[in-house]
Amino acid sequence: MADELVHYDVVGGTATVTLDSPHNRNALSAQLRRELSDSLTKAAADDAVRVIVLTHTGPVFCAGMDLKEARGAGAGDQGVNEFPRILEQLWTSPKPVVARLAGPARAGGIGMVAACDIAVAVPKATFAFSEVRIGVVPAIISLTVLPRLNPRAAHELFLTGDTFDARRAVEIGLLNSASEDLDGEVARYVKALAAGGPKALAETKALLSRPRPATPSDGFEEMLGLSAKFFAGEEGQEGILAFAQKRKPNWVPQD
Repeated sequence: MADELVHYDVVGGTATVTLDSPHNRNALSAQLRRELSDSLTKAAADDAVRVIVLTHTGPVFCAGMDLKEARGAGAGDQGVNEFPRILEQLWTSPKPVVARLAGPARAGGIGMVAACDIAVAVPKATFAFSEVRIGVVPAIISLTVLPRLNPRAAHELFLTGDTFDARRAVEIGLLNSASEDLDGEVARYVKALAAGGPKALAETKALLSRPRPATPSDGFEEMLGLSAKFFAGEEGQEGILAFAQKRKPNWVPQD
């Protein structure tokens, strides 16, 4: 039986999903895609999980699709056909997802970074939309990357395939932070995310992905209903009571 390529651990309400295929730079092979999808499904279904951290072993976060598997395969057999499910799982996960990059990401790897809610990398990490350099199109990842990126930068970087650093990734919206203290920065975000109510976080994630109404007036009625529902709900009432009693709400993980 092949060694596991994705590890899954839960500690203190945080599910850590670790890509562990350093021999091929954590490329998205069939086995890795399958195990990654299974881990994300498990985390989403576990009530004990409050936040998901997507990370890696080895010097590279993810090099994109496994080109050795892609070589010679027909359009219907390409592993890229299964990739949208993973991006969808990251994008729509009811639990916030934090990407932790201790090294570079390329192509599909950047698509996953963009699909996460928060992304943190070390300053030395590099990025490139390398698809055009090998004669393919960054089609699937465009659906998660383009909502994050400054449009002018997106045109430049998608069309040239040029490498850019973590500092620029922050400037154009791909990363939230580039920090030498990677684990400390990830822990800071995890703690902040876990302080939110689980149902409120899930609904807020859905809200962020909704199409915006043409004017604020067009959306007030729907948003008033949503807001009132949560104010009156069990989670909202617990949060209001905890605030009045100067204590943490019951959903905050114990230190």
